Amino acid sequence: MRSTDAYATLGIMELAIRYRGRQATSEEVTLIQRLIAENPADSRRALSVKLCKVLNWVQPNGALKDMVCRGYMLQLHRAGYITLPEKKCSPPNPLVNRKKPGQIGIDQSPISTGLKHIRPLKLRQVRRSRLEKLYNSLIEAYHYLGYSQPVGEHLKYIVFVGRRPIGCLAWSSAARHIGCRDRFIGWSAEYRRKHIHLIAYNTRFLILPWVRVPYLASHILAQMAKAVAADWQRVYNHRVYYLETFVDKDRFAGSCYKAANWIYLGDTTGRGKNDQSKKVNRSIKAVFGYPLTSDFRRHLCGGLQ
Repeated sequence: MRSTDAYATLGIMELAIRYRGRQATSEEVTLIQRLIAENPADSRRALSVKLCKVLNWVQPNGALKDMVCRGYMLQLHRAGYITLPEKKCSPPNPLVNRKKPGQIGIDQSPISTGLKHIRPLKLRQVRRSRLEKLYNSLIEAYHYLGYSQPVGEHLKYIVFVGRRPIGCLAWSSAARHIGCRDRFIGWSAEYRRKHIHLIAYNTRFLILPWVRVPYLASHILAQMAKAVAADWQRVYNHRVYYLETFVDKDRFAGSCYKAANWIYLGDTTGRGKNDQSKKVNRSIKAVFGYPLTSDFRRHLCGGLQ
């Protein structure tokens, strides 16, 4: 039975509002209206916290989805379904006018050798550690995209040889809709919304420019596949079953991903997620995927995780 049919059977009407994969319904609007009426002195934040608890709207690690809930309520407010209280204050947004990471000096003497001479490598997950500033600095200074603050679930890694950093990687929540990936996985729009959090997206990969070691990048990717799955479980209390990345075809061939047995799935359309023009407005990227388990489709297309 389609979700719309199920709602109709229960006397619940879907509304023309969808936010971050959540379909608004008349029942939820009534609930929020009652919550606002019963707590007239509450701020918007206080109301969103209460709504998260009522709806059990939590992340897999148990934290409330407060910011997502506030965005959802604001969208309902702007559409006229609810009336939120006036803002009591406008706290500074830490993502606006964020200072660029400062440069941290490190040893830049060349490393030019065979892979066997620098193994074993050490992969350190550095988010929320004293090394995070070093990661931010290296990405800002040496990655062609520079540093931008991730949102949502994400992890940051530095690769070390001894005590020397030689590379960086970042992983974050996956893109909501990529046609060739979705066809490869074989999931419906509904399962994609439910299980998108089970995919990790490789947003940055950097080998520092003075490091010249054949096969280093593919070797790191092979090690990374094991590390990111374990760390995601530890930090966010759920596993990821599939990795993905996009490679700018104007700059790179994706050779290290191919050498590490990642699967080329096709290309992006060259349009943003909110594009209405149907015209290419950004570089086309090659899409690569890497299943972490042989039964990844069962997890991504099966029941709720």
